[in-house]
Amino acid sequence: MSTQIANAIRKAIVDGHLAVEEKLPSETELADRFGVSRATVREALKRLAAQNLIRSERGAAGGAFVNRITWDEAQDDLVSTCRLLIGMNDIPLEDAIEARFTLEASCLPLAAKRRTEEDLSALRDEVYKQRDKDLSDEDFCASDVRFHSIIARASGNPLLGFQVSGAVEAMQPLMNMLVYRLRDRESIADLHKAMADALEARDAQTAQYKLDRLAAYTRKLAALRRAPRDDN
Repeated sequence: MSTQIANAIRKAIVDGHLAVEEKLPSETELADRFGVSRATVREALKRLAAQNLIRSERGAAGGAFVNRITWDEAQDDLVSTCRLLIGMNDIPLEDAIEARFTLEASCLPLAAKRRTEEDLSALRDEVYKQRDKDLSDEDFCASDVRFHSIIARASGNPLLGFQVSGAVEAMQPLMNMLVYRLRDRESIADLHKAMADALEARDAQTAQYKLDRLAAYTRKLAALRRAPRDDN
């Protein structure tokens, strides 16, 4: 019953019947409405709080209130869920590569049109970092993720940027972890620079071509990783 109650309240929030910052009925009122004990209602509210949909406040004017979910909080949930799905369902690396680059490709026409000088500066900062030969593999991976997340945000569409940036943050570290011993970091930085140059020129077609080359290079690394080693 606690799950059913939590789902009912969640649906009311999603459908707009409960507005952001609106106070929920008291535990006693909810218990009477659903015909359950206050303990069952309390368990349902704990589920909603764990999903960051509501928060509890103490005091005379306290109670349970509908939370406003920020973009960062929602993206953290998206990244965590995506990583869990990949890790727990044995998703092939090739499928992750296909999804990740297909999603980013949807951003390029908008990013080429709407990118700002701040976006371009941020992209070039990441390329500069990636050319540092003393940069650790972990930091290179983090820079790689930031580079493509900047492109997603440069699309100027918050929903598209949210989806693409979340997918990149979820899948790119996995791909980097699996192929980092095989990749040529300078080649990747060169392709990143070429993408930044194309976006500066508002040339979506060239940016797409460079992204396609990056995708092909990533698939090549994945194939090399699968190839049997000759120990003789």
